[in-house]
Amino acid sequence: MEVCTPYFDPEYENLNDKIFGPRVSVDNESCEKCTVVKVDSINKQGLLLKVVQVLTDMDLFITKSYISSDARWFMDVFHVKDKLGNKVTNGKVIKYVQQAIGERRELQNSEEAEYCSDDDSGIESSSERTAIEMIGVNRPGLFSEISAALAEQRCNVIEAHAWSHNACLACIACISDESTSTCIDDPQRLSAIEDHLSNILGPSFGGDDSGRSARTCFLGCDNWTSHAERRLHQLMLANQDFDGPQGPLNMSSWTMNVDNYEEGRRTVVSIDRCKEKGYTVVNVECLDRPKLMFDTVCTLTDMQYVVFHANITSHGPFAHQEYFIRRKDGRLLDTELEIQRVSKCLEAAIERRVCEGIRLELDLQNNVRVLPYVTQTLREHGLTVAQADIAAHGEKTKNVFFIQDISGKEIDMGMVESMKKELEPLSIQVENAMLPQKFNSMERDRFSFVSLLRTQLERFSHNFIWI
Repeated sequence: MEVCTPYFDPEYENLNDKIFGPRVSVDNESCEKCTVVKVDSINKQGLLLKVVQVLTDMDLFITKSYISSDARWFMDVFHVKDKLGNKVTNGKVIKYVQQAIGERRELQNSEEAEYCSDDDSGIESSSERTAIEMIGVNRPGLFSEISAALAEQRCNVIEAHAWSHNACLACIACISDESTSTCIDDPQRLSAIEDHLSNILGPSFGGDDSGRSARTCFLGCDNWTSHAERRLHQLMLANQDFDGPQGPLNMSSWTMNVDNYEEGRRTVVSIDRCKEKGYTVVNVECLDRPKLMFDTVCTLTDMQYVVFHANITSHGPFAHQEYFIRRKDGRLLDTELEIQRVSKCLEAAIERRVCEGIRLELDLQNNVRVLPYVTQTLREHGLTVAQADIAAHGEKTKNVFFIQDISGKEIDMGMVESMKKELEPLSIQVENAMLPQKFNSMERDRFSFVSLLRTQLERFSHNFIWI
């Protein structure tokens, strides 16, 4: 006896997405100073984060946004500018945004995909590198120790991103073998690298019952390179950095004084129950900066909350964000403990990316021993790396460091003068890291390092360029 079963087209589940969007339009006519990006689509969890992530990845600054996603339909309007504060006129960028949000398959082979790909920057493909995650108890010089440990294990750092907040440091890196420039897949060697790094990262945070741990983890690069910053948020959130000791640079208690801008403003998160409307309302007031909306939307999404409506505006140097949210199961935030947790997590998400001190940007020869030498030099002069972004471009690596004084005080420029004698040839523009990129027209502290002690760096044969 032959039994027949109904046939279901495997593409049926994606039929709504194919018919109903997302539809993306980019308008440079209706607004005098901004480019308007409109997105219409059938609603699905994570779509808002994806849209914000695409805009953020293209270095677009969101100055205003209106979000509505009731009745299973997602409608969103973004007012964006490029990193120079102008309208977005680059046709390749516009095409990429439309295709990336619209999930069109031809993006994989399009010129726009090549325009934004790693290959264009000279970064090796993910099959030639090994990814590693690290999180541990933060202390002065920890990033320098990590750099030295990887060099000792003959690992070349192709890409790395590190954040420190409260008592926590999270770092994710793509590494390759020094001699072969290929991925490291030998289990014994990976185990040795992991053991070495685990010893450096130290014991668990505050004891075994704190919910935090120091650890390393190897994984495929494709698991996080799509957005390394979101993974850093997830690592910090999982290790409860929002409950860590409040350091001297806690942004929630920091007040800004920039020329005639109003004083006394700080990061403030308020949450109200709005049962008659069926939402919990989250309001965030803080200093405006690039990637601000990504940080808050990323945190709400990873905490399993759904944003139904939102209104984001900028006024002067400050931003106001209002989100109407529910839990993923449709319920409201109903306990004071949950409300406090959401408030703390959003404050931490905003603070993680903000760093007081100075910003160094330099190009180094892609050499295993250069990075630990530079970070060790900083450490010897009383400076520590609070944040780092490293990416390989051919035979060079672009290094961006946010530097602080080890004691947490204002950086002593005497130390800086001493350090410049250790590094040659070096020409660096140093910026006050606390002033956001939005204030490009304001005067910033700049310093140039030039010195002539060739004997210490000749064997590394690296070059530094003016930024």
